[in-house]
Amino acid sequence: MGAPTVRVTGARKAYPGTAGDVFAGVDLDLHAGETFALVGPSGCGKSTLLRALAGLEPLSEGTIERSDARRRPALVLQRPALLPWLDVRQNVRLGHRFFANRAAAAVVDVDDLLADFGVAHLAGHYPDELSGGQQQLVAMARALATDPDVLLLDEPFAALDPAARRTLQDWLRRLTETRNAAVVIVTHDPDEALYLGHRVGLLRRGIPGIDPVWVAGRPRREELPTLPARAELFSLYDTRIRAGRDVAVAVA
Repeated sequence: MGAPTVRVTGARKAYPGTAGDVFAGVDLDLHAGETFALVGPSGCGKSTLLRALAGLEPLSEGTIERSDARRRPALVLQRPALLPWLDVRQNVRLGHRFFANRAAAAVVDVDDLLADFGVAHLAGHYPDELSGGQQQLVAMARALATDPDVLLLDEPFAALDPAARRTLQDWLRRLTETRNAAVVIVTHDPDEALYLGHRVGLLRRGIPGIDPVWVAGRPRREELPTLPARAELFSLYDTRIRAGRDVAVAVA
């Protein structure tokens, strides 16, 4: 598979004045063209790990190394956060207006990117003229416009209706086949994790490391109900919730 785009070694996060670690002993390699997902109940540390990968949350211990120092991560949240006074093209171009992105390894052609996302016809429209799914596509296009080494997605489809969610899930699976970036997605939906991820693992608060659960690639949507890993994943997920324990499942 080659050298990782991002390598996490011995990552630990704890907050002063609180008992225990949010996560500890996390070793993780992220490769271009591969999707890594985190699923679990609220409060288990999955979003904290995502923010650490984005450079927004310092680690208490450990390192995050990047193979290309010119490239940066890009973060997309559940709410698209498009600027309402800018049209779609201007929102996507926004990243290059910031000094931190001026030295990016590559500057992506915005119009080509909008075409890849299937929203080129909306280039002159404003956010309030778009559906929720269209807004999220624009937010992801804006993130990719700076050629990030890793695209970080925090519950990006949670606010969408089921049809829009399925459409964007299918789009995200295609994304890794055409874009030179690793993808990390946080989701509360184990089925979404299994469908989008290439590997599955368990991240538990207070227990070091990531335990693998699924290492067989992405199944087709119609295969999900009969996957042995699905039953295992739901069993782990439900058991931890009933026991009141913090848990996250990682799909990569």
